[in-house]
Amino acid sequence: MNVWLAGARPRTLGAGLVPVVVGAAAADTFILWRFVAAVIVALGLQVGVNFANDFFDGIRGVDTPERLGPRRLVATGAASPRAVLVAALIAIGAAGFAGLALALATEPLLILFVGALALVAAFAYSGGPRPYAGLGLGEVMVFLFFGLMATAGTAFVMDERAPVAAWWCGAVLGLLAVAILVANNLRDIPTDAATGKRTLAVRLGEGRTRTLYRACVVAAFAAIVAGVVVYIIDERAGLTQWGLVGLVAWVLAIRPMDTVGAAAGADLIPVLTGTAALHAATGFLLALGLVLARAT
Repeated sequence: MNVWLAGARPRTLGAGLVPVVVGAAAADTFILWRFVAAVIVALGLQVGVNFANDFFDGIRGVDTPERLGPRRLVATGAASPRAVLVAALIAIGAAGFAGLALALATEPLLILFVGALALVAAFAYSGGPRPYAGLGLGEVMVFLFFGLMATAGTAFVMDERAPVAAWWCGAVLGLLAVAILVANNLRDIPTDAATGKRTLAVRLGEGRTRTLYRACVVAAFAAIVAGVVVYIIDERAGLTQWGLVGLVAWVLAIRPMDTVGAAAGADLIPVLTGTAALHAATGFLLALGLVLARAT
């Protein structure tokens, strides 16, 4: 069981869970069962993507003994490819059933359409004839699905509308989720390049990938400031002034931003964990700000 838990990569699950919390905080209505269903969708998709990536990269030989990071089940022989694929299908199936319940309770066609896109994106990341992770498009999809769609989508299933604040918060969380992926792919440049997996990091090279990481983090906090400025100009179009609470999390960005400049290989793992903590802290602070805005 510990092998399967490690294969699910629990440290990555915040990327899916935090946007759900923020989206629920942005909504005008909170419905417990819908929130639980949204959590199941987010975690099911995240775990499913992790297992699917393990399966496809394992059978294609992308994962090698030289690869750093969490243990891969297929590549290390800890589980058979078929078992890992079944685990991916079970996780994504659970997300699909929860998503179907949300669709039937809200706008079936819209939610089913978005859900279908998410399912395709989950498998196409590293599967199919041309995995988009190897086309340098992984960061774009992460921004869309783990940022905008996850946050605004959760707000929508709560009361069938997505407030503007949810989109602003989704952009912030999307940029930080991209930063997590960029740090991960920066660490894997040597092994990915050797096996022909041309992620955006491989295409950019180490120097520009480090710059991209810092740009994503800075842009995330700039989006908070921009959202508040727009709110001051027009309350209907921006993020509440309480969104400035999210800037407190910048303290957690200092060390990863500094470390990423020279770290390589295993030394980049603290950057990964630090960015994940930054993503979670920023998200929960934004959620707090949204709740305070409603209470005042």
